Amino acid sequence: MDENSTLLVDVKGLNVYQEDKLILQNVNMHVDVGEFVYLIGKVGSGKSSLLKTLYCELPVAEGEVNVVGYDLKKIKNNKIPLLRRKIGMVFQDFELMNDRSVYENLRFVLRATGWKDKQEIETRINEVLKSVGMLDKKLSMPAQLSGGERQSVSVARALLNNPPIIFADEPTGNLDPESADVIVNLLYKLCESGKSVLMVTHNHGFFRKYAGRIYTFGNQTVTEQGDNKIAIAIDDLDDMETPAVEAFEAEIESNVQTQNFASQSEEHQSAPSTDPSADAQGAAQDATQGTQGEEAQSEYPEINSDNVQTQNFASQSENIE
Repeated sequence: MDENSTLLVDVKGLNVYQEDKLILQNVNMHVDVGEFVYLIGKVGSGKSSLLKTLYCELPVAEGEVNVVGYDLKKIKNNKIPLLRRKIGMVFQDFELMNDRSVYENLRFVLRATGWKDKQEIETRINEVLKSVGMLDKKLSMPAQLSGGERQSVSVARALLNNPPIIFADEPTGNLDPESADVIVNLLYKLCESGKSVLMVTHNHGFFRKYAGRIYTFGNQTVTEQGDNKIAIAIDDLDDMETPAVEAFEAEIESNVQTQNFASQSEEHQSAPSTDPSADAQGAAQDATQGTQGEEAQSEYPEINSDNVQTQNFASQSENIE
């Protein structure tokens, strides 16, 4: 990767495999400094497989992948822990060690990634816990915390080594709506400090409140969407309740009608009709479409996903020199 590039993730023509099975093909995506990027799609559509590829849990066999300056097609095994130090991970199931306090969970990660000075460890733990509003829970056990509090600790853990990018794999999947919003708000604010966030989610309500680029997964492909108000994966419709489906379809239809109206207007300007009756009929159709588009605006509820498989970075980093 170019040393002057601001891209933290740069993927070109990637094919993702699980053993010999093709999961995703011809993936092209990027994440720039300070960006908030969503990955959405049905369970089993390849979102987590892509994340695993980006942190070297799955190998890159075909295509080009650069993550925080590392060429993942050429990376050596002894460099993978160094790559992972530059990636903060937030998992759906928290991945906290239940037999250790919040402080001991975070200290374990720092010791595993090369920190030795006790005072520096203490200071860093206090800094990250304060940043997520959990400093007063430092000595608590995970079982004493709510789901939202445990996930806040997970965000603090992801920040310990000050990584430039956070991978969040369904971070709100096990949370109530209020706690989920707190976590996404924490992640979103990280972008203000120049960090980037790549988040897998099924919660469509976040798109309106927290703007970001969206990649949708379906039929072994990944597609970037342009407008985060309507860019919901079509494949996710089966997971929605009927009112949500109807609201979503109405909004998509409204957008399509608006695009068609603009296209028809351009055609009228470039090639005016010589048939007065045809012009009158077209104008009536355009007016009807405009009215339908205005009436189709609606909201739909948030939706949580099933559990996904997670990995524990801290335990994988114990052999760092």
